[in-house]
Amino acid sequence: MGTTVGGERAVPRYVQIADEIVQQIRAGVLKPGDMVPSESELVDRYGVSGGTIRKAMVEVRASGLVETRHGKGSMVKARPPVRHRSSDRFRRSHRRGGKAAYLAESEQAGATAKVSVLYVGPMEAPTGIADRLGVEAGVQVLARRRLYFRNGTPVETATSYLPWDVVKDIPELFAENPGGGGIYARLEDHGHEFAEFIETLQARPASKAEASELALSPGAPVVHLIRNAVTEEGRVVEVCDTLMAADQFTFEYRIPAAD
Repeated sequence: MGTTVGGERAVPRYVQIADEIVQQIRAGVLKPGDMVPSESELVDRYGVSGGTIRKAMVEVRASGLVETRHGKGSMVKARPPVRHRSSDRFRRSHRRGGKAAYLAESEQAGATAKVSVLYVGPMEAPTGIADRLGVEAGVQVLARRRLYFRNGTPVETATSYLPWDVVKDIPELFAENPGGGGIYARLEDHGHEFAEFIETLQARPASKAEASELALSPGAPVVHLIRNAVTEEGRVVEVCDTLMAADQFTFEYRIPAAD
Protein backbone atom coordinates (compact mmCIF):
# COMPACT_ATOMS: atom_id res chain seq x y z
CA MET A 1 0.00 0.00 0.00
CA GLY A 2 1.27 3.46 -0.87
CA THR A 3 1.83 6.35 1.46
CA THR A 4 0.97 10.01 1.28
CA VAL A 5 3.35 12.91 1.94
CA GLY A 6 4.36 12.87 5.60
CA GLY A 7 4.37 9.09 5.84
CA GLU A 8 0.62 8.61 6.39
CA ARG A 9 -0.98 5.63 4.72
CA ALA A 10 -3.07 6.26 1.61
CA VAL A 11 -6.79 5.63 1.92
CA PRO A 12 -7.58 2.28 0.25
CA ARG A 13 -9.55 2.54 -2.97
CA TYR A 14 -12.47 0.52 -1.62
CA VAL A 15 -12.81 2.95 1.30
CA GLN A 16 -12.80 5.91 -1.11
CA ILE A 17 -15.56 4.27 -3.16
CA ALA A 18 -17.60 3.44 -0.07
CA ASP A 19 -17.27 7.02 1.19
CA GLU A 20 -18.46 8.36 -2.16
CA ILE A 21 -21.55 6.11 -2.16
CA VAL A 22 -22.36 7.07 1.43
CA GLN A 23 -22.03 10.75 0.59
CA GLN A 24 -24.36 10.30 -2.39
CA ILE A 25 -26.96 8.81 -0.03
CA ARG A 26 -26.58 11.55 2.57
CA ALA A 27 -26.72 14.26 -0.10
CA GLY A 28 -29.91 12.79 -1.57
CA VAL A 29 -28.36 11.81 -4.90
CA LEU A 30 -29.41 8.27 -3.97
CA LYS A 31 -32.81 8.63 -2.29
CA PRO A 32 -34.69 6.30 0.07
CA GLY A 33 -35.98 3.38 -1.96
CA ASP A 34 -33.35 3.78 -4.71
CA MET A 35 -31.22 0.79 -5.59
CA VAL A 36 -27.47 1.19 -5.20
CA PRO A 37 -25.81 0.51 -8.58
CA SER A 38 -25.00 -3.16 -9.12
CA GLU A 39 -21.52 -4.61 -8.71
CA SER A 40 -20.96 -4.69 -12.47
CA GLU A 41 -22.10 -1.06 -12.82
CA LEU A 42 -19.74 0.02 -10.05
CA VAL A 43 -16.87 -1.96 -11.59
CA ASP A 44 -17.38 -0.08 -14.85
CA ARG A 45 -17.81 3.28 -13.13
CA TYR A 46 -14.70 3.08 -10.97
CA GLY A 47 -12.50 0.88 -13.13
CA VAL A 48 -11.70 -1.54 -10.32
CA SER A 49 -12.15 -5.25 -9.68
CA GLY A 50 -15.28 -6.92 -8.38
CA GLY A 51 -13.43 -7.75 -5.16
CA THR A 52 -12.75 -4.06 -4.52
CA ILE A 53 -16.44 -3.25 -5.04
CA ARG A 54 -17.52 -6.05 -2.72
CA LYS A 55 -15.20 -4.69 0.00
CA ALA A 56 -16.61 -1.20 -0.59
CA MET A 57 -20.17 -2.47 -0.21
CA VAL A 58 -19.28 -4.09 3.12
CA GLU A 59 -18.35 -0.59 4.31
CA VAL A 60 -21.54 0.93 2.86
CA ARG A 61 -23.73 -1.67 4.60
CA ALA A 62 -21.91 -1.02 7.87
CA SER A 63 -23.05 2.61 7.65
CA GLY A 64 -26.62 1.43 8.24
CA LEU A 65 -27.87 3.47 5.30
CA VAL A 66 -28.72 0.56 3.00
CA GLU A 67 -30.30 -2.84 3.31
CA THR A 68 -29.18 -5.76 1.17
CA ARG A 69 -31.41 -8.63 0.13
CA HIS A 70 -30.03 -11.77 -1.43
CA GLY A 71 -30.56 -11.78 -5.17
CA LYS A 72 -32.00 -8.27 -5.22
CA GLY A 73 -29.12 -5.97 -4.38
CA SER A 74 -28.81 -3.05 -1.98
CA MET A 75 -31.50 -0.41 -1.42
CA VAL A 76 -31.25 2.94 0.36
CA LYS A 77 -33.23 2.83 3.60
CA ALA A 78 -36.02 5.20 4.48
CA ARG A 79 -35.02 5.50 8.14
CA PRO A 80 -34.77 9.14 9.25
CA PRO A 81 -33.01 9.56 12.59
CA VAL A 82 -35.20 10.23 15.61
CA ARG A 83 -33.83 12.28 18.50
CA HIS A 84 -33.66 10.26 21.70
CA ARG A 85 -34.00 12.72 24.58
CA SER A 86 -32.90 11.03 27.78
CA SER A 87 -33.38 14.24 29.75
CA ASP A 88 -37.04 14.48 28.73
CA ARG A 89 -38.51 11.10 27.85
CA PHE A 90 -38.67 9.88 31.47
CA ARG A 91 -40.42 12.92 32.89
CA ARG A 92 -43.07 12.02 35.46
CA SER A 93 -45.56 14.24 33.65
CA HIS A 94 -45.44 11.87 30.65
CA ARG A 95 -46.30 8.90 32.85
CA ARG A 96 -49.08 10.77 34.60
CA GLY A 97 -50.42 11.68 31.18
CA GLY A 98 -50.60 7.98 30.33
CA LYS A 99 -47.58 7.89 28.00
CA ALA A 100 -44.71 5.48 28.42
CA ALA A 101 -41.25 6.77 27.49
CA TYR A 102 -41.16 5.26 24.01
CA LEU A 103 -44.59 6.58 23.08
CA ALA A 104 -43.74 10.04 24.39
CA GLU A 105 -40.49 10.04 22.42
CA SER A 106 -42.21 8.93 19.20
CA GLU A 107 -44.98 11.50 19.57
CA GLN A 108 -42.41 14.27 19.93
CA ALA A 109 -40.81 13.08 16.69
CA GLY A 110 -44.14 12.95 14.85
CA ALA A 111 -43.74 9.20 14.31
CA THR A 112 -46.19 6.31 14.60
CA ALA A 113 -45.14 3.89 17.33
CA LYS A 114 -46.01 0.24 17.87
CA VAL A 115 -44.84 -2.20 20.53
CA SER A 116 -44.84 -5.97 20.10
CA VAL A 117 -44.52 -7.89 23.37
CA LEU A 118 -42.37 -10.99 22.82
CA TYR A 119 -42.26 -12.41 26.35
CA VAL A 120 -43.51 -11.65 29.85
CA GLY A 121 -42.70 -14.03 32.68
CA PRO A 122 -40.14 -15.38 35.13
CA MET A 123 -36.49 -15.75 34.17
CA GLU A 124 -33.23 -16.46 35.92
CA ALA A 125 -31.30 -13.22 36.33
CA PRO A 126 -28.17 -13.10 34.10
CA THR A 127 -25.00 -12.29 36.02
CA GLY A 128 -24.56 -8.71 34.76
CA ILE A 129 -28.23 -7.90 35.30
CA ALA A 130 -28.21 -9.46 38.77
CA ASP A 131 -25.24 -7.29 39.77
CA ARG A 132 -27.16 -4.17 38.75
CA LEU A 133 -30.31 -5.27 40.58
CA GLY A 134 -28.36 -6.22 43.69
CA VAL A 135 -29.57 -9.83 43.67
CA GLU A 136 -27.85 -13.21 43.30
CA ALA A 137 -27.17 -14.43 39.77
CA GLY A 138 -29.77 -17.01 38.73
CA VAL A 139 -32.43 -15.78 41.14
CA GLN A 140 -35.93 -15.45 39.68
CA VAL A 141 -36.84 -12.05 38.25
CA LEU A 142 -39.62 -10.84 36.00
CA ALA A 143 -38.55 -10.32 32.39
CA ARG A 144 -40.47 -8.25 29.86
CA ARG A 145 -39.09 -8.42 26.29
CA ARG A 146 -40.44 -6.07 23.60
CA LEU A 147 -39.79 -5.20 19.97
CA TYR A 148 -40.45 -1.56 19.10
CA PHE A 149 -41.50 -0.26 15.70
CA ARG A 150 -41.49 3.28 14.36
CA ASN A 151 -43.50 3.98 11.21
CA GLY A 152 -43.70 0.24 10.65
CA THR A 153 -39.94 -0.38 10.89
CA PRO A 154 -38.38 -2.36 13.78
CA VAL A 155 -35.93 -0.03 15.51
CA GLU A 156 -35.32 -1.32 19.01
CA THR A 157 -35.50 -4.40 21.23
CA ALA A 158 -35.67 -4.08 24.99
CA THR A 159 -35.81 -6.51 27.90
CA SER A 160 -36.74 -5.20 31.33
CA TYR A 161 -35.65 -7.18 34.39
CA LEU A 162 -37.47 -6.47 37.66
CA PRO A 163 -36.90 -7.95 41.15
CA TRP A 164 -39.52 -10.57 42.02
CA ASP A 165 -40.20 -9.17 45.48
CA VAL A 166 -41.06 -5.81 43.88
CA VAL A 167 -43.38 -7.09 41.15
CA LYS A 168 -45.13 -10.08 42.73
CA ASP A 169 -47.92 -7.89 44.10
CA ILE A 170 -48.33 -5.75 40.97
CA PRO A 171 -50.46 -7.89 38.59
CA GLU A 172 -50.39 -5.26 35.82
CA LEU A 173 -46.67 -5.93 35.32
CA PHE A 174 -47.45 -9.51 34.30
CA ALA A 175 -49.84 -8.34 31.55
CA GLU A 176 -48.75 -7.59 27.99
CA ASN A 177 -50.12 -4.07 28.38
CA PRO A 178 -49.34 -2.75 31.87
CA GLY A 179 -51.58 0.29 31.30
CA GLY A 180 -51.11 3.99 30.65
CA GLY A 181 -47.66 5.31 31.44
CA GLY A 182 -46.06 1.86 31.17
CA ILE A 183 -44.25 -0.15 33.81
CA TYR A 184 -42.68 2.91 35.43
CA ALA A 185 -46.13 4.35 36.11
CA ARG A 186 -47.26 1.07 37.72
CA LEU A 187 -44.14 0.96 39.89
CA GLU A 188 -44.74 4.53 41.06
CA ASP A 189 -48.40 3.70 41.71
CA HIS A 190 -47.11 1.16 44.24
CA GLY A 191 -44.78 3.55 46.03
CA HIS A 192 -41.56 3.15 44.04
CA GLU A 193 -40.88 6.81 43.23
CA PHE A 194 -38.00 7.29 40.82
CA ALA A 195 -35.04 9.52 41.59
CA GLU A 196 -32.95 8.97 38.46
CA PHE A 197 -32.27 6.81 35.43
CA ILE A 198 -28.67 5.84 34.68
CA GLU A 199 -27.79 4.80 31.15
CA THR A 200 -24.66 3.13 29.78
CA LEU A 201 -24.17 3.04 25.99
CA GLN A 202 -21.84 1.09 23.72
CA ALA A 203 -21.74 1.06 19.92
CA ARG A 204 -20.91 -2.19 18.13
CA PRO A 205 -21.78 -4.23 15.02
CA ALA A 206 -25.00 -6.22 15.13
CA SER A 207 -24.81 -9.99 15.36
CA LYS A 208 -26.54 -12.01 12.64
CA ALA A 209 -29.57 -12.66 14.88
CA GLU A 210 -29.78 -9.02 15.99
CA ALA A 211 -29.54 -7.77 12.41
CA SER A 212 -32.36 -10.12 11.38
CA GLU A 213 -34.62 -8.99 14.24
CA LEU A 214 -34.10 -5.29 13.48
CA ALA A 215 -34.16 -5.74 9.67
CA LEU A 216 -30.56 -4.50 9.37
CA SER A 217 -27.78 -5.50 7.03
CA PRO A 218 -25.28 -7.95 8.58
CA GLY A 219 -22.71 -6.07 10.63
CA ALA A 220 -24.72 -2.83 10.68
CA PRO A 221 -23.99 -0.61 13.70
CA VAL A 222 -26.21 -0.82 16.76
CA VAL A 223 -26.24 0.93 20.11
CA HIS A 224 -26.37 -1.32 23.16
CA LEU A 225 -27.90 0.63 26.04
CA ILE A 226 -28.42 -0.60 29.59
CA ARG A 227 -30.48 1.52 31.98
CA ASN A 228 -30.87 1.35 35.75
CA ALA A 229 -34.11 2.79 37.13
CA VAL A 230 -33.30 4.02 40.64
CA THR A 231 -35.85 4.92 43.31
CA GLU A 232 -35.72 7.67 45.92
CA GLU A 233 -34.54 4.99 48.38
CA GLY A 234 -31.60 4.21 46.11
CA ARG A 235 -32.84 0.82 44.97
CA VAL A 236 -32.61 -0.33 41.35
CA VAL A 237 -36.08 -1.71 40.63
CA GLU A 238 -35.61 -2.24 36.89
CA VAL A 239 -32.73 -2.86 34.53
CA CYS A 240 -33.55 -2.39 30.86
CA ASP A 241 -31.25 -4.04 28.32
CA THR A 242 -31.86 -2.34 24.97
CA LEU A 243 -30.49 -2.72 21.46
CA MET A 244 -31.15 0.07 18.94
CA ALA A 245 -30.52 0.48 15.24
CA ALA A 246 -27.80 3.14 15.29
CA ASP A 247 -29.07 4.95 12.19
CA GLN A 248 -32.48 5.46 13.81
CA PHE A 249 -31.37 7.45 16.85
CA THR A 250 -29.36 10.42 17.91
CA PHE A 251 -28.77 11.04 21.61
CA GLU A 252 -29.21 14.32 23.43
CA TYR A 253 -28.25 14.66 27.09
CA ARG A 254 -28.68 17.61 29.39
CA ILE A 255 -25.65 17.87 31.67
CA PRO A 256 -25.77 20.33 34.57
CA ALA A 257 -22.72 22.61 34.75
CA ALA A 258 -23.01 23.17 38.51
CA ASP A 259 -21.75 20.74 41.17
